[in-house]
Amino acid sequence: MKDIKTIGIIGLGALGTMYATLLTQSLGKERILVLADRERTERYRRDGMWYNGERCDLNYTDAASVKEPVDVLLFAVKYTGLPDAIETCRHLVGPETTLISILNGISSEELLVDAFGPDGVVWCMVGKMAALKEGNRVTMTPIVPPAGEMNLGVPAGHSDAHLRRLTAFFDVIGFRYLLPEDIRTTMWSKLLCNVGCNQAAMVYQCDYSGLQSPGPARETMLAAMREVLAVGNAEGVPLSEADVALWTDVVDNAQPHSEPSMRQDGKAHRKSEVELFSGTIRRLAQKHGIPVPVNDWLYQRIQEMESAY
Repeated sequence: MKDIKTIGIIGLGALGTMYATLLTQSLGKERILVLADRERTERYRRDGMWYNGERCDLNYTDAASVKEPVDVLLFAVKYTGLPDAIETCRHLVGPETTLISILNGISSEELLVDAFGPDGVVWCMVGKMAALKEGNRVTMTPIVPPAGEMNLGVPAGHSDAHLRRLTAFFDVIGFRYLLPEDIRTTMWSKLLCNVGCNQAAMVYQCDYSGLQSPGPARETMLAAMREVLAVGNAEGVPLSEADVALWTDVVDNAQPHSEPSMRQDGKAHRKSEVELFSGTIRRLAQKHGIPVPVNDWLYQRIQEMESAY
């Protein structure tokens, strides 16, 4: 495959803004295309984006105006926006385009495979940072430095040609990544964290300090995590109490007054990723006949909260 020259990024949430900024600083704005439809692109150009207090100098690009496939296409939208993002960028995917999703959960890679085939999809899990997005301003704080720890891999039986090309490119530009032994287990482990801490923070309307202290929010977080553990095991994923302990430690080391993304969604009256979290666990639990009462309750409560917006 040819060398990587151009990277397209669609989605300027907290993570999309962070990666657009870091990659632009490494490669220059000509090679990093921040993609959107025309209306959103014009808004980005007019209002700008801010990352850790500084205005971003990014190459905001109307996706429809790009005529050639990009070498790497990174999806950083919310899960609910992924189908539209796929259609917006479909013409930018060629035979040698590497596809990455930095979305939460375990489902976005499957949508990319359905849309483009399995060979170009590199599976990814990003974690260990606390992000705050308010309007067009993003503040990123690493929980365990450096921020945006990117875990990459492909499942057993998939071609690793795109993974090898991508990591060789990252090596050249000094961009840090990790190669876990089993990317699927790594992604499930992060899902365990999100199902617990994100949903508990939203329902109990608390920041990380509320999850760090003994009480209902922390108890609910831990119980929800353990339900993910049981469902993952039924799916053949070797999660264990070590995963619960790992992510509990991450939560305990977060800045107390920072907030998980679903708590931010609740405060802003945005639709959350509940379908990606308890929604996924409830569907898989039903398949295996496993009771998940905590996730059932969280799902119902979040639905009630969102219906009142």
